[in-house]
Amino acid sequence: MLSLTGCTFGTSIDNLLAPPKLSIDQEQIYSALTNAAGDSISLKYPKAGKYLSAFIVEDIDGDGGNEAVVFYEKTGLAAPENTLRINILDSGENGQWRSVYDTPAEGSEIERVMISQLGENDRVNLIIGSSLINRSEKTASIYSYSNGVLENTFSESYSFIDVKDLDDDGEKEFLLLKGSANDSAAMAEAYKLDKNGIYHRYRKDLSGGFTEFDAVSYGSLNSGETALYIDAVSGNGYIQTDIVYMNKKGLQKVFNTAEQSSATLRPSGCRSVDIDRDMSLEIPVQTIAPGYDNASEGELLWLTKWFNVDINGQKELKHISYHSVGDGYTFIFPAKWRDKVTLKRDAINDEIIICAYENGEMGRELMRIYCAEDAASREDRTASGYMLLQTKGDSAYLAYVSKYDETDALAISEAEAAIGFRFN
Repeated sequence: MLSLTGCTFGTSIDNLLAPPKLSIDQEQIYSALTNAAGDSISLKYPKAGKYLSAFIVEDIDGDGGNEAVVFYEKTGLAAPENTLRINILDSGENGQWRSVYDTPAEGSEIERVMISQLGENDRVNLIIGSSLINRSEKTASIYSYSNGVLENTFSESYSFIDVKDLDDDGEKEFLLLKGSANDSAAMAEAYKLDKNGIYHRYRKDLSGGFTEFDAVSYGSLNSGETALYIDAVSGNGYIQTDIVYMNKKGLQKVFNTAEQSSATLRPSGCRSVDIDRDMSLEIPVQTIAPGYDNASEGELLWLTKWFNVDINGQKELKHISYHSVGDGYTFIFPAKWRDKVTLKRDAINDEIIICAYENGEMGRELMRIYCAEDAASREDRTASGYMLLQTKGDSAYLAYVSKYDETDALAISEAEAAIGFRFN
């Protein structure tokens, strides 16, 4: 598997975009903020999640009226000083905003913000994920706002956070993933909040020394449980999947041994997804295409097998496909192609060819796939009989399907080709 390639993710775009123009309501809130904190401030914007504004207007104390939560930093202070702050503003009977509470925040950047009830407690929780300036160390803080005071009720380091009803009991849990550090294992944690405001923690160690997470997604197990699919970075550009779910006993793992999880090892970017849209996620595992067992590293081509996993960790092969991380698409093979086709690369035309594979030999062409990145190459292919599968941005994905012959057991129609195409 050393020949497999991975992919990387983009970094913050803070320095590429100008701050968005404020609305009239935000202008009034900003004016009230500067009246209280002074003019030497800079607004801070969450990096991801539902709330992407420095101004969040929500009812955070459950009194039926909205408060404003603003993230900002004071400028011109010495570097060691903690400059990131949270300001709470309220509007009086005349509708004028005024600052009612101001407090330092953890870290220097806002990663994401969530507002939610947790467990059986009725209070509204302001959940803030923050980080240091290099974004490598993150802290999750949970605040409760009542009687004009913002109280920090929870603080933990994290790699991933979310709010989800993982055990399907009608109450939401606070979910947290931590990477491996020092002698501690990577772990998943779920927190329930009881009526008295006490957090009850449930934890489960993960199956490897994961320090980072490539992607985290939700899907249903075949037994009905909602599961958290954790695509964890396993080192050297590879990821592997762990799956956890929650029942009355707490967090449980689908893979009970590290070997079961490590069997899902594949390149970074090959994420667990619901490839067939049946509400259950499939895990991609790459395998050498038939006919390439003795090929050199540079000549290898790969098929991707998609596995469904049950609550006991047993894998079921659902689909076989050609999965292109670089071009961002997957073509799912029809069932009649299973174990009967392989791949070729047309380097001159930059195309992937799917052809028959029978009796240990590559046979006739069944289909070609081409990604056109400009209008000229797209028009050239369509003029040559290629069909358009999908477009995405400036790219067009086209296929040439060999002339349909109903006597050929492997032949497919253009309609079947269209059905098999997916964006990653």
